[in-house]
Amino acid sequence: MSSKPYYTVTLGLASICLILSACNSSATLDNRELDKTPDPKTPVSVTQISHAPLSDYIELNATATFQQKGIIKASSNGYLQTVNVKKGDYVKGGQPLFTVITKEARSIGNAINSLDPSFKFTGLTRITANTAGFVGEVSHQKGDYVQEGEQLAVITNLNSFVFLMDLPYELTGIIKNQKALQVTLPDGQKLAGKMGRSLPLVDSASQTQRVIIQVKTQQLIPEGLIAKVKLVRSESLNPIALPKESILTNETQDEFWVMKLMNDTTAVKVNIQKGLETGSYVEIKSPLFKPNDRFILTGNYGLPDTAKIMINHK
Repeated sequence: MSSKPYYTVTLGLASICLILSACNSSATLDNRELDKTPDPKTPVSVTQISHAPLSDYIELNATATFQQKGIIKASSNGYLQTVNVKKGDYVKGGQPLFTVITKEARSIGNAINSLDPSFKFTGLTRITANTAGFVGEVSHQKGDYVQEGEQLAVITNLNSFVFLMDLPYELTGIIKNQKALQVTLPDGQKLAGKMGRSLPLVDSASQTQRVIIQVKTQQLIPEGLIAKVKLVRSESLNPIALPKESILTNETQDEFWVMKLMNDTTAVKVNIQKGLETGSYVEIKSPLFKPNDRFILTGNYGLPDTAKIMINHK
C-alpha cells in the first residue's frame, strides 16, 4: 500500500496550522499596536492660589443733603427797597441781601428831605446774611410789601453738607466695623467718607434707619444727588483663594472640589471647604494648599477623579 496520500494529508494539516499561527501572530501584533495608542488628554489652562485680601460687602444708596439752612426774615413791616440776591448766588456771612423801608419812614423821609435835603433821612433797614452759603430760595422781589418775621430767602450752610443713607435695621451691627467708607458719585468719582451718628428713627414701611455719612470735599455737590456706598460685611486679609472658574460643585451644591495638578499630565479631584466668596474669587478654608500648587482653571468640567490633561500655554 502506498504512503503518499498520508504524507499529503500531513503536509496539508501542517500548512493550515502555519497559516492559523501566522494569523494569530498578526492579530496579537495588531492588539499590541492598539494598546500602544496614547490615552486622550483634555486641554486645560491652570492657575495658582492668591493671597489678596477678600471682602464681602453690600451696596446702598446715599442722598446728598445740607442739614442746616439759614432762614432770612424781614425785621420790620415795609416795602422791599432793594433785593441784592437771586437763587443760586453764593453769599458770605454779613453780606447785605435786602433793604426794607416802612410806609411811615417813606412818608416822613420824603417830608424831611423836602424841608432839609442835607439831613438825608432814608429810614431803610438792612437785612444781611446770617451764614455763608448758596441761596436756595428767594421768596419776594423788589417792591413787595412784607411783614415782620416773614421769610425772604433760604441760605444753605455749606459746612453742614452730608450724605444720608437708609440702612436696613438688621444690618446696623456692621456699622462699628466700617473703618473707612467709599462714596461713589454717579460720574464715577470716589469720595472718602466717615460714618457719623444714626438718627433715632426707623421708617415703619421699609424698616430702615437713617445714618449720616460725612465727607471732606471742596467740590460743590448738588443737594439730592444719589451716590453709592459700600459697607463691608466680612473680610479676610490673607486668604487662600482661587478663581471662581476653578471651583466645581454637584447638582445640589453641597459638595465642592477642585482639580489639582499632580504633574503636567495628570490632575486629581480634591474636595474643599469654601469660605468668603466675592465676585471673582473664593476663599479655600481647607485643605491648606501650598503657594506653588497648580489647579485647572478652564477645561475642568466633567473630568474624572484622575484625569489626563494637556496644559494649554496660550
